[in-house]
Amino acid sequence: MTSITDRPRALLFDLDGTLVDTAPDLARATNALRLHHGLAPLPFPVIRAQVSNGGNALVTLALGIELAHRDHPPARAFLLDAYKRELAIESRVFPPLAVLLSFWEGRRQAWGIVTNKPRLYAEPLLEALGLHPGVMVCADDLPVKKPEPEPLWMAARRLDTSPADCWYIGDHLRDIQAARAAGMPAIAVGYGYIDEAEDYRHWPADRWFDTGEDLAAALMA
Repeated sequence: MTSITDRPRALLFDLDGTLVDTAPDLARATNALRLHHGLAPLPFPVIRAQVSNGGNALVTLALGIELAHRDHPPARAFLLDAYKRELAIESRVFPPLAVLLSFWEGRRQAWGIVTNKPRLYAEPLLEALGLHPGVMVCADDLPVKKPEPEPLWMAARRLDTSPADCWYIGDHLRDIQAARAAGMPAIAVGYGYIDEAEDYRHWPADRWFDTGEDLAAALMA
C-alpha cells in the first residue's frame, strides 16, 4: 500500500457516486431511453449500481445491446442528450461531503475532481451545484483516462501538490487502480454506485470508508 498521512495537503474526488449523487438524473435518462423503445422503466437500484460504469454500460443495461451492436451508438446519443437536458434536477453533493468541503475550504486547503465524465456534462453540473474545485480533470482532457494515472498526476500538478500528499477518493475499482498507479493514497468509499455482488473492501485501497459521514469525520478530526 501507499504510505499515507492522516493529514493530506489536498483532496481529489471522483465525481459520480463519490462526491455527487448523480444517479437520479442518470436513471431518469436511462428510463427515457427504455420508454423510447417501448420498454418499462427499470428499478432505480438496478440503474444506480451501473452509473459509475458510464453511458455505454447504461445503454447495455437499458436495451441489452453491447457496444459493438449497430444500434448502440444512436442509443447512447439519445441517452446522453436526455441527460444533458436535465443533468442537475435531482443531483446533489452527498450531504456529509458538503460539510467536509465547507470545512476544507474554510481552512484554505486544496481540493479537486478527477472524473471519467466528459467536460460537456461535468462543467454544467458543477455550475448548477455551485461547486468550485481548484482543478477538474475530465475524460476528454487527456488521451487517457482512469485507471491510467495521468489524470491524477495532472490534477496534483495543478494544485501544486505532490501525489503522495493527495488523497484520491473513489467508489470504483478503477479509481483505486489509478491512485495506486499514480503513487497517491487510494481511498475507497462504500456508499457509491457499487454492484451489490462486489465487495469494495477487497479493492487494493489504503483506506476504506463505509459512509460519507465516516470519511468526513476522519478528515475533520
